[in-house]
Amino acid sequence: MTNAVKRLDVGTLIACCLAVAAAQLCITVPSPINGEIQSAFGASGSQVAWVTSAFILPTAILELNFGVVGDLFGRKRLLVLGGFVLAAGELLNATSQNITMLWIGQALAGVGAAALFPSSLAVIAAATPGEKDRAKAVSIWALSISLASAVGPLSSGILATVADFRWAFVPPVVLGLAVGIACWALVTDSKAPEGRALDWPGQISIAVGLTALLWGIIEGGDRGWSSPSIVFALTLAAVALAGFVMAERRATSPMFNLELLRIPSFAAAAVVALTGMFGFIGTAYCVSIRLGAVMHLSALRAGLPFVILQLIPLLLAPVLSRMLTRVEPRWLLMGGLLPMAAGQFWIAALPITTTSLAAFIGPVLLLGVGFICVVSSLTSAAVNAVPIEMTGMASGATSLVREFGQGLGPAVISTIAMSAASSALVGKLSGADAGMEAAAGPLAVVNAGSGGARAAAQDALAHGMALGVVICGCASLLGALVTLLLVRKNTARAAAQVPVQPASA
Repeated sequence: MTNAVKRLDVGTLIACCLAVAAAQLCITVPSPINGEIQSAFGASGSQVAWVTSAFILPTAILELNFGVVGDLFGRKRLLVLGGFVLAAGELLNATSQNITMLWIGQALAGVGAAALFPSSLAVIAAATPGEKDRAKAVSIWALSISLASAVGPLSSGILATVADFRWAFVPPVVLGLAVGIACWALVTDSKAPEGRALDWPGQISIAVGLTALLWGIIEGGDRGWSSPSIVFALTLAAVALAGFVMAERRATSPMFNLELLRIPSFAAAAVVALTGMFGFIGTAYCVSIRLGAVMHLSALRAGLPFVILQLIPLLLAPVLSRMLTRVEPRWLLMGGLLPMAAGQFWIAALPITTTSLAAFIGPVLLLGVGFICVVSSLTSAAVNAVPIEMTGMASGATSLVREFGQGLGPAVISTIAMSAASSALVGKLSGADAGMEAAAGPLAVVNAGSGGARAAAQDALAHGMALGVVICGCASLLGALVTLLLVRKNTARAAAQVPVQPASA
């Protein structure tokens, strides 16, 4: 490793923790204000779903290659650039005048976050060659993620309650600028270009494939699955993903070695990453829509369940760090997915009119405990299943699949919930209310329809949201079943007793 520092200085650690905290905070900011976004822009359910997906998609797609870029050209440059790009995207969000402008801002901020996540961890790892020092530094880095996850929805809810919802994006602007300045002034640079190369055919094909797939799924519910644009998008996704497979088979330095999929435990971990995060974020989307857009709670009240949800990982992190060394990832995964499923089915059973925080504490606790167990053990399950020299690739691939699952959750669940709600409203609306539903969907009716139409739309949305959360619960159960059947301890790795570096939460 060239230019690697031998000791992690305090300034570098502070700057890296600030960088990852800013990136993580931006993920959680929209959760409490989805209702305000829908109301302000008259957005449909699929358009609101894009607010989250537009941020997560570039983060998932670019994170692997940004790790290589940092290794080749220096991680400090990438951290500084990532901070300023994040701030630029959030500034667009804070001044957005329509939903399209908000999508663009979220996508730009997601590009910045994709640079910050791997670079901040790589700088810390390069500066701490000793195992104990690295473990301590990575624990502080991970703590920054947990703190930002809890602060994000709280600050967002407070600002959107006392002012316009756009103010929720102002703290991320300030944080992004602070990251750029702090990393430029404090970070000791490092890079590791030996043996590293950018896989452009793989990067382009996976980017086109996942973007087209997500767009087709989100827009399919509104435009119709037989629409030429949807058929083209899904066909393009299939062709691009097939191209990705071909590119990786031919690449001399592939971003993902397809042979890893032949290892049952790794393939199972990838499935769990997709289904587990799909169900978790899909549930969060449904809760935010039902509390904000359907029941019209303030952003602060709508955000409180998310604050509790994010505080649980912060409280349990010390316990789980010890459990990871004593309990097989297989059982931690099972111990996370089953409580998640229980919490999801519990939320689906709550009447749509339930708005008290007390009613959500039980299922939210189950979701929070399940989430931190899954995330903490998921990377270990993946990297422990593969040869030692492929642990970095396995960790990065698992991260990509996990984040794509987070983007897929709101997309699929929004499509299912709104389609089910629209079907439930057939024959129950007339006149202007029927026209409103046809043009903008059931969320428009529940906000601007006549008295009777609003009540009918509320009941229909209750049905659609419950169905969506039940599907999320089934996804968690599927992950648990796959874990039980396929995830196994790698006895060869266990015998070697090679420590696995923690990965991003």
